[in-house]
Amino acid sequence: MGSSMMLILLVFGGIILFFIFLYFVPVNLWITAVFSGVRVGLLELVFMRIRKVPPSIIVNSLINATKAGLMTVDEEGGTRRQFKTQELEAHFLAGGNVPQVITALISADKANIELTFKQATAIDLAGRDVFEAVQVSVNPKVINTPSVAAVAADGIQLVAKARVTIRANIKQLVGGAGEETILARVGEGIVTSVGSAATHKEVLENPDKISKLVLQRGLDAGTAFEILSIDIADVDVGANIGAKLQTDQASADLKVAEAKAEERRAMAVAEEQEMLAKAQEARAKVILAEAEVPKAIADAFRSGNLGIMDYYKFQNIEADTDMRSSIAGSGKKSSKKKD
Repeated sequence: MGSSMMLILLVFGGIILFFIFLYFVPVNLWITAVFSGVRVGLLELVFMRIRKVPPSIIVNSLINATKAGLMTVDEEGGTRRQFKTQELEAHFLAGGNVPQVITALISADKANIELTFKQATAIDLAGRDVFEAVQVSVNPKVINTPSVAAVAADGIQLVAKARVTIRANIKQLVGGAGEETILARVGEGIVTSVGSAATHKEVLENPDKISKLVLQRGLDAGTAFEILSIDIADVDVGANIGAKLQTDQASADLKVAEAKAEERRAMAVAEEQEMLAKAQEARAKVILAEAEVPKAIADAFRSGNLGIMDYYKFQNIEADTDMRSSIAGSGKKSSKKKD
């Protein structure tokens, strides 16, 4: 019983060791590579596994490149390579997408586009889709601009839309500006072109003028794309910006005039109130002066400078003056009523 259990353990352990051996020594993958014309050593595959590089990705990429003619075998049995196995491993360890790079190189080779392994890996590590870049270089891409509002010299607003045909510039994909920059520059060119037109009718009659003027500005400089054509898809008439600005200016001028008039009115009211205050002050002084008259008369009586008869005469003169004043006042009122 003990010997049979030991035998089972040995068999089980042998199976585990066999699978571990196959994991670290991918013999089947090496055989596939040899029959596909890819020269890669068995120890090299083991070292890939130790460096945590999946051998299947590297070997399959080498097989695809060899079958596509990127790696050819000469008469002496040597191999002319655009890249080495170590370079593929280094690109994988740097975080790159090895199969996508190989696919892009194959597409570029078939389309007679000059693309080296170094350029492809740099584009891939820069975060751009290198295979899509090759496709856009072969088949130009059309991007639509959003609605761009511009104002002609006569004050009429025009809303234009354009279709921009671009082709990828492989040499400037690393560090070059993207589609957003292209759209922004085209929009700026449309605004400048419409603004330089004397009237909006001139733009509506010849919308191709916008395309020609925009293309002459070299908007693809410093970008990852080459502009092939700019086509104006639609031009619509918008608002009368000139009239609106004049209306707004007139409204602003009216508010300024109203503010100045209100300021003058407030100043006039302030001056009137100041005059009333001065008149009330003068009236108060008169009342104070009249209040001193009885005191002066009393002092004159005590000092003997004024007698009783003199005081009566003064009262008669004052009464006579008041009567004449009242008569004169009533006469003016009656004359006004007759009028």
